[in-house]
Amino acid sequence: MASKQEHTEYVLRIGDNALILGQRLSEWCGHAPVLEEDMALANMALDLIGQARMLLTHAGQLEGAGRDEDQLAFLRTEAHYRNLTLCELPNEDFARTVVRNFLFSSFQVLLWARLSGSTDAELAAIAAKSLKEARYHQQHAGDWVIRLGDGTAESHRRSQVALDYLWPYTAELFAPAPSDDKVVAAGIGPAWPSLEADWEAQVVPVLNEATLTVPARTPFKSFGKFGRHSEHMGHLLATMQIMQRTYPGARW
Repeated sequence: MASKQEHTEYVLRIGDNALILGQRLSEWCGHAPVLEEDMALANMALDLIGQARMLLTHAGQLEGAGRDEDQLAFLRTEAHYRNLTLCELPNEDFARTVVRNFLFSSFQVLLWARLSGSTDAELAAIAAKSLKEARYHQQHAGDWVIRLGDGTAESHRRSQVALDYLWPYTAELFAPAPSDDKVVAAGIGPAWPSLEADWEAQVVPVLNEATLTVPARTPFKSFGKFGRHSEHMGHLLATMQIMQRTYPGARW
C-alpha cells in the first residue's frame, strides 16, 4: 500500500504541474497575438489554476499538517515543488506556448482519464471535471500546432524550433518515480511511464500533419518532478509568491 507521504506526493505532482503552467500561461494576458487568443490563454490559465486549487487542497488534507492550498502554493521553497520542468520553462513566443500546451495537455487527457477511476474518490472527482478542460486544451493547441507548422515558412521555422527545444523535456513525463508501484497497487493512479505509448500515438500524427520533424530521443534528462528545477523556476516563484511572502496571511 502507498504511504500517506507517497499518496500526497503523487497528488502534489499533478497539482504543481497545473499551478506552474497556469502561472506561465497567465503571463500572456494582454500580450497574445490576437484578442481571441488572449482570452483563450487566460481561460486555460484559469482552468489550470482551478485544478491546482482542488489538488493542493486535497494534498493538504492528505498530508494532515494543517497546510491549505495557499500555503502549499505560495510558501514552499523551490526544491519542494514537484512540477515537470516542461511547465516552468519560459513562454518565449506563441509557437513555443502552443507546442508546449499540446504536448502537456495530450498527457493530461490520458492521465485524467485514468484517474477518473481512482480509489481516491476526491481525486477521481477532480479528474472527471478536469478531463473536459484538458480535452479542450489539447484540441485548441493541436489546431494551432497544425496551423503554424503547416503555415508560412516563418511560422513553420518557429514551430520546429519550439518542438526541438521542448521535446527533450517530455522524457521527464515518463521517468519512473520510486513510489509508482505502490501508487498503482493502491489503485490511486497510473504509473506515468505506462502512458508513454498512448501519448506518442496521440502526439506524433498531429506533429506529422503539421509537417514538423519529431526529434530523436537523447540522453538528456530533467528532474523537476523530483524537486531539481531549472534556473527559471526561482524567477517564476519570486513573481508568484511576492504578495504572500511580503504580507503573510493577507486576506482580500
